Amino acid sequence: MEAKELERVIEAILFAAGEPVETERIALAVQCDPDEVDAAAKRLMDSLAYDRRGIRIVHLEKAYQMCSSTEMSTYITKALETRKPPKLSASQLEALTIIAYYQPATKAYVEQIRGVDSSYSVGALLNKHLIEECGRLNVPGRPILYRTTPDFLRTFGLESLDDLPEIEKMQFGKRELPETEQEAEHE
Repeated sequence: MEAKELERVIEAILFAAGEPVETERIALAVQCDPDEVDAAAKRLMDSLAYDRRGIRIVHLEKAYQMCSSTEMSTYITKALETRKPPKLSASQLEALTIIAYYQPATKAYVEQIRGVDSSYSVGALLNKHLIEECGRLNVPGRPILYRTTPDFLRTFGLESLDDLPEIEKMQFGKRELPETEQEAEHE
């Protein structure tokens, strides 16, 4: 087999495998000597590194594996973080829901609705990049306003906030009254 063809075959095998493949196994598949596989894999490794490609081939004892280049880790993490949604506690999920539906919202507003201190939950959501600061409310103390981030949309598979499911807005201190006196008599 021609040298360039052998490199292409090794690249295809390693890409399809997604895990380390032993040199002997590649040699059997292409019907050549393991030394030829090692030489072709080395050339391929050098070529990918020289061209600063997004993938690399690493040599692991008696096997080779295709992996992403370490320089691409930031982009890979951002692009694939929807695969593993961040683990959210019930309190974090409650705080996130309030901020998503009522944004921009202050921590005090979240606490008013939840009825408990929400400092930890808001801090955790900031650390997970699901919410961000978006200004300050123009009242005494100038509390920070929070809104959801593009990471929030990506994590929950939404294109925009319009895709959030409808919820009934909470009414505080209001009770629905019967429309007529007749209905009141029947209750």
